[in-house]
Amino acid sequence: MLPFANMPYGAAPGYCFPLTEICMYALLLICGWHALKKGTANIAWLLGALCFGLLLEYVNVATSSGYVYGQFWLMLGKAPHNIPFCIGCGWAVIIYSSRLFTDNFGLPLWAAAALDSLLALNIDGSMDVVAYRLHMWHWDWVGRGYPSETLTGQWFGVPYANFYGWLLVVFFYSLFGRLLEKVAVTRLWKAVLPLLSIILSQAALWVSLFPLADLLKQTFGISSMHRLIALIILLALMVVTGFARRNKISDHYFPLAAWIVPLWFHVYFLVWLFLGGFSRENSWMTAFSLLNATVGILIHLPMLIKKRPVTILTETC
Repeated sequence: MLPFANMPYGAAPGYCFPLTEICMYALLLICGWHALKKGTANIAWLLGALCFGLLLEYVNVATSSGYVYGQFWLMLGKAPHNIPFCIGCGWAVIIYSSRLFTDNFGLPLWAAAALDSLLALNIDGSMDVVAYRLHMWHWDWVGRGYPSETLTGQWFGVPYANFYGWLLVVFFYSLFGRLLEKVAVTRLWKAVLPLLSIILSQAALWVSLFPLADLLKQTFGISSMHRLIALIILLALMVVTGFARRNKISDHYFPLAAWIVPLWFHVYFLVWLFLGGFSRENSWMTAFSLLNATVGILIHLPMLIKKRPVTILTETC
């Protein structure tokens, strides 16, 4: 029996969910090790991203925002309104690694937050259409009265609002976190800063996804697709403008935590695209998945081959 109505794919292989979960925890450990070496601010940023990811996922599922999760090993909450802990880990490592990449370019604050968001969207572009077909999470097209759109609705079965939300989640957390860092003067402040970022981000996210989105749709007929396109253009303009005004590129070494996260997401879900047989479903979906993964890898490649700066010690007499 198929897990969901109008979904032609059966359950994922038994090793798929445990393997995915273990990999998420491994990525969190890699990022955590990097954060420990860098100090309080990095640790707080990573833990804040983890808590924010878990909070927003729980709120969305608990309020029936149109999707439910498959059953992983470690679930938080009570079914069907429970969430996998590894999903929060995914948010944490994506947000953390995106900033490690962005901080190498000396961008102004708003441009840096915008680039963080676009990098996260690039990762989600490789993940969502595949994870959905593996039943890691499921959007209820049938329950919303669109049974024929299970695989074809909006972006190959993934709602545009999902991508819009991805952009806003990362943008708000990155923006507010960077703003608050401007006045961070003590270790205690650096430790509690992510909590304030979460509160501000959650408030801004709620306004953007509900009252503002409803107003735009009812007053001007602006749909989730229109909002997504407009937001991508706006963020891209911020990045371009930021690069024109940026400071000198830093000499920071591009650490393992910065490149292993996007590489894993792109490669892992690209493998499942073919291993699960989804690549035969729609040639356009497959072409975009290949293009998106290639773009993600090429974006990170110049920083990946950047050499570690050499410190020359001079002996004084």
